[in-house]
Amino acid sequence: MTTNSTTTRHFTSLPPARWQNAWQFNRVLALAILLHVAIVPLLLMGMAVDPKVIGGANGWIKPLKFALSGGIYGATMLWMLTFVQGRHRWVQGIANVTGVALIVETALITLQVVRGTTSHFNAATVFDGIVFSIMGTFILLLSLAGFLLAIFLLFQRLPDPVVAWGLRWGLIIALAGMSSGALMTSGNLPPSSQAAVAAGEPVTVVGAHSVGVDDGGPGLPLLGWSTAGGDLRVGHFFGLHGLQLLPFMAFLLTRPAARRRLTQRQRVRLIWIIGIGYLGLTILLTWQALRAQPLITPDGTTLLAVGLLATGVGVGVLLALAGGRHPAPHQLA
Repeated sequence: MTTNSTTTRHFTSLPPARWQNAWQFNRVLALAILLHVAIVPLLLMGMAVDPKVIGGANGWIKPLKFALSGGIYGATMLWMLTFVQGRHRWVQGIANVTGVALIVETALITLQVVRGTTSHFNAATVFDGIVFSIMGTFILLLSLAGFLLAIFLLFQRLPDPVVAWGLRWGLIIALAGMSSGALMTSGNLPPSSQAAVAAGEPVTVVGAHSVGVDDGGPGLPLLGWSTAGGDLRVGHFFGLHGLQLLPFMAFLLTRPAARRRLTQRQRVRLIWIIGIGYLGLTILLTWQALRAQPLITPDGTTLLAVGLLATGVGVGVLLALAGGRHPAPHQLA
């Protein structure tokens, strides 16, 4: 069997095979995934029986979103870690840090809902400030764990370059999405806090998701993204889910139909174009938010940028597909 077919089978059959042994692979990360799945029904029940409003929405929506995204993120990281060859201690360390960080983050968010207050950017009391500081520390550790995994996969030679670049681009884009979280606390004070600073009063909110408006105003259903100003959660969301989208696109490009119609070189070019395009979209959405512009009401400048990005991706796809259709010589990633 060729190395390409071995890697493709590994790529497509690994998830169910690994889930049977997830506990043996890493107990901390497996436990984190299970806890995030198990808490979802409880949080849905909380939404039904407790109508408390926090930040302009049902308080239980936030931990529900984090439970869902945390479970998906943890499962994706566990799967990606199985591609790292060797480095057993590093792999286990990354898995442990990821699992603990996800558990701490979701637990603290849920704790603050029980207390009837916000979790992010909250400096109203000493306790609230400590909670937010702990969350920030563990998010930093989570980002560092993802960065290390990206470095390992970037320099590791995998037999199928399409798979390799799908994993690499997914991690790169996810890290870009995470970095937008730093912008939420890097001088992004909401108008109410800016007014407090000007008046010499204590600041109780030390950051914001929204730009140009206070958090908790009009927003999209369930997602809560601001419809009155910019919202950094948009780029954050799209970036993080590049972690699933790019490997999925690589999966499609390794299917037998794609392998029959396209050479390896064409498929590698395509995954690069998809990765660059999706990273561009993540940056564009973050740029739009920083200009205090709602996602659903883009101005002419934003639409021009979207058009240029779409055109660039389209041209890139055409160039990637150009060339012969006979299988290219074998190449390592």
